[in-house]
Amino acid sequence: MRKQIVAGNWKMNNDYVDSEILVSKLLVQHKHSNTEVIIAPPFTNLLASINALKGSSIKVAAQNMHFAESGAYTGEVSAAMLKSIGVETVILGHSERRAYFNESDDLLAKKVDTALAHEMRIIFCFGEELKDRKSGNENSVVESQIKKALFHLPEADWSQIVLAYEPVWAIGTGETATPDQAQDMHAFIRKTLANAYVQSLADSVSILYGGSVKSSNAKEIFSKTDVDGGLIGGAALDAEHFTAIVNAF
Repeated sequence: MRKQIVAGNWKMNNDYVDSEILVSKLLVQHKHSNTEVIIAPPFTNLLASINALKGSSIKVAAQNMHFAESGAYTGEVSAAMLKSIGVETVILGHSERRAYFNESDDLLAKKVDTALAHEMRIIFCFGEELKDRKSGNENSVVESQIKKALFHLPEADWSQIVLAYEPVWAIGTGETATPDQAQDMHAFIRKTLANAYVQSLADSVSILYGGSVKSSNAKEIFSKTDVDGGLIGGAALDAEHFTAIVNAF
């Protein structure tokens, strides 16, 4: 049985006080369920969020990490640093990291290897741009991104991988892939995994949809066979809306 997961990526939002308020609201509204709930605050608020959520089923993830163990990488954060404060999950490959910080598939493969070496779980993001969708190349783009960054991994490592399909054209634009478009891509991703490994592995990997998921459309998106949850952006900054998305299952 695949895990149902809703992860909230706060991006570069919320100072310390804002984070305290949002976490406290989430604690009040969150009810235990079979859906795993994850939040990803900025680095500065990770430890405070972890401490505030002790005893809760809500988990905390980092938004990024460096591939090196340590060294002269000013402004970067290592896997060991994250683990030392209790972070067990990291988001890698987000479209904004790819676009604004030129993160390539080869670089992401190195980050993946480092995270796994530290026994961290990875939410790995990928997805096509509008030009790829319009030209009908969305499947080949997605397949390439997954293969280059992840298909060097042995089967056993996939127990630590959560996939997050995010059509770039639907992030922060208000545009959303239709539930059927999301299902078609998620089914293609699962088939690609089965072809590269085995069907049982493909059936065990949770695949999240990310791209303007809101409380108003989450239920329909999550109802699709191969959609196992969402990677939520803007709506994750509002406790009521985020909780409604979690409860959409």
